[in-house]
Amino acid sequence: MIRSRLKVFLLPGLLLAGLCLCGAAVAAPSQAHQELERTINEVLSELQKPELKQPATRNAVLGRVEKIIDRLFSFEELSARTVGAAWNKFSPDQKKRFIDVFTTLLRESSLAKLDGYNGEQVVYTGEVTSPKGDRTEVRTVITMKDSKKVPVAYRMLPKDGTWFVYDVLIENISLVKNYRTQFQDILNTGSPDQLIARVKAKAQEVRQGNGQ
Repeated sequence: MIRSRLKVFLLPGLLLAGLCLCGAAVAAPSQAHQELERTINEVLSELQKPELKQPATRNAVLGRVEKIIDRLFSFEELSARTVGAAWNKFSPDQKKRFIDVFTTLLRESSLAKLDGYNGEQVVYTGEVTSPKGDRTEVRTVITMKDSKKVPVAYRMLPKDGTWFVYDVLIENISLVKNYRTQFQDILNTGSPDQLIARVKAKAQEVRQGNGQ
C-alpha cells in the first residue's frame, strides 16, 4: 500500500498555505524565487475567492488552481526522481503512464488540502544556488496558527526559460525521497506496471475522498 508517510501529504497544504512575503524581504530575489512567489500568489488569489466555498462554483476554482500548480512543478522531473535508478528500466510507454498517474496523485493530494488553508504566515528566509547555477533551493519558514514554525524549502531547476519545482523539503523531509522509498519497496518485488497500477489506485482513492 502506498502510504502517506510522515508529512508527505501535508506538502500540498503547506504549499498552498499562504506564501506571501510576510516579514523580512529577500534582497534581489532570483528568477526562481520570483517564479515561486508569482505562482503562489496566483493560488492565493483563487483560495481567497468566496466561490471556493460554494458547491456550484467550487470545481471551477479548483480547476484554475490545478492549472496554476501545473505551471510550478516539473512532474516529469518529479516522476523520474521518485522512481530513481529504476526509471531507466521503464519503457517510453511506462514512463508516460507513470507520469500521468503520479501527476494525478499529486494534484488530488494538493486539492484535498485546500479546505485547510487558514492564512498561515510565511517568510522567505533565503536561497542557495548550485555552483553551476542550474539548481536553486528557495527556503521559507511557515508560522502555523498554533505559532509552530515549519521550515519548507523548494528545490527548483530551469527549463524552457522559467523555473520549476522538482522537490520540496518539509522539516528537512524530502517529498522525492519519501516517495522513492515507497516506490522502491514495490519495485523490489514487482514490475513497473504494478507500480503504475498501485499509484493509479491511490490517486483514485484520494480523488474519491475529495468527493469527485
